[in-house]
This record gives sequence, structure tokens and C-alpha cells, in this order.
Amino acid sequence: MQIKTTLDKIGEAAHIFWQNIDGKIFAVEGDMGAGKTTFITALCHAKGVKSPVSSPTFSLINEYSYIENGVTHPIYHIDLYRVKDEQEAINAGIEDCLYSGNICFVEWPQKAPHLLPENTVHIYIEASGENTRLLKIDFHR
Repeated sequence: MQIKTTLDKIGEAAHIFWQNIDGKIFAVEGDMGAGKTTFITALCHAKGVKSPVSSPTFSLINEYSYIENGVTHPIYHIDLYRVKDEQEAINAGIEDCLYSGNICFVEWPQKAPHLLPENTVHIYIEASGENTRLLKIDFHR
């Protein structure tokens, strides 16, 4: 699946994404500045997250929450950019998030590829212009 969007319509792309995607673990890849955190922010807001969404570059994991059917659910936003290896990711508690049954977004997943569950949905974000992004969603890796 592919979605082409502009940055000012990223929220609409997030709604389209949720209408077509059934998954919990999302590996979000793209070059620095491609819009990984911007798209994750839009996805969180489309789910109903009210708190600010920001890159967990230094904390490694940010937790947000949304309400669905009267129940509060967490969303984990993981950024592995500063992680040296998979063991460091394990020590940080990444596996607890990935196997919690909750939504997880993982930026820079290539830093710990063997930790990702088999059913991970991969999202590749490419800048195809100054304000245009191409989102490629891969269900089968």
C-alpha cells in the first residue's frame, strides 16, 4: 500500500492509514528529516491522543494514551537512533513494549531488527519534494 501526501494533509493520511491497516507494531523508517515523527504524531492524534507527541530520541520510549470504547490504552513511541545494539534496546525495556499487545511505533528499527515481532508492519517514508511525502506500507517482510 502507498499513500502520497503533503505535510499539511498528513492528518488525512493518518486517518486513511488507520482505516486500512490492522496492526499493532509499526517499524517506521526513513532518512533523517523525512517525517517519521511527524507521521507518528498524526497517527497518535488520529487515534485520539490529546497529549503532546514528541520524538523520544533521548528517553528512548515515550508513552501516550488514547480512549477506545471507554477504555484507556497506551501507545508506545520508541526511537532507537541512539541505541548501540540490540542488547541496549533490551535493557531499555523495548521488548516489554513490543510484546505488550499495545500499539508501538519504532523509529530507526534497523538498530534492533531481531527484536521486532513477525507481524510488524513496516512504513517507509520518503521525501518526494519539499512538502510531499510518499508512505510505503509493507505487511510482509
